[in-house]
Amino acid sequence: LIDGADCAYVTFDNKGTALCGIEEAYNQGDIDWKKPVSCHLYPVRTRDYSEFSAVNYHHWYICDDACTLGKELQVPVYKFVKDALIRKFGEDWYAELEKIAEKQKEQEA
Repeated sequence: LIDGADCAYVTFDNKGTALCGIEEAYNQGDIDWKKPVSCHLYPVRTRDYSEFSAVNYHHWYICDDACTLGKELQVPVYKFVKDALIRKFGEDWYAELEKIAEKQKEQEA
């Protein structure tokens, strides 16, 4: 971010929705590399420690509308960032996350 404002790579579509310029260029075939995994993961943030990686949700008010829609559609954050989590940690890690989340959901029911 530049001086706490929008990301330097933000673009807006004709509806005013903020998009990642890097991601849009990749999707259109203008570049052959994806945006950094840290951006791809957002609003998830990771921090590596000597024996494990912490994976946390970062709440930022600009994501409130997305969070509201996610609740309505019943799409938890980990599913929203599935591709990024797999990119960062791998398919096996994500499959284990899904098992744990499902078990948690069953226990809450």
